[in-house]
Amino acid sequence: KHPPPVSADCAPLCTGRCKLHSRPNRCNRACVSCCSKCKCVPPGTYGNREQCGTCYTGLTTKFNQPKCP
Repeated sequence: KHPPPVSADCAPLCTGRCKLHSRPNRCNRACVSCCSKCKCVPPGTYGNREQCGTCYTGLTTKFNQPKCP
């Protein structure tokens, strides 16, 4: 189990998470927001969201879509 990242760690972790996304800037914004709240970024570039628990999987946009990449 990895220690939870502090906010300063979110940016580089999210850059890695979002590097293959079709809209990396949008992905990064959402990822940093989720990381700051949940203190976690899932491993890899896609999927694995459940490894960050219900905080990460439960956050939604105003359109009730999953917020966190």
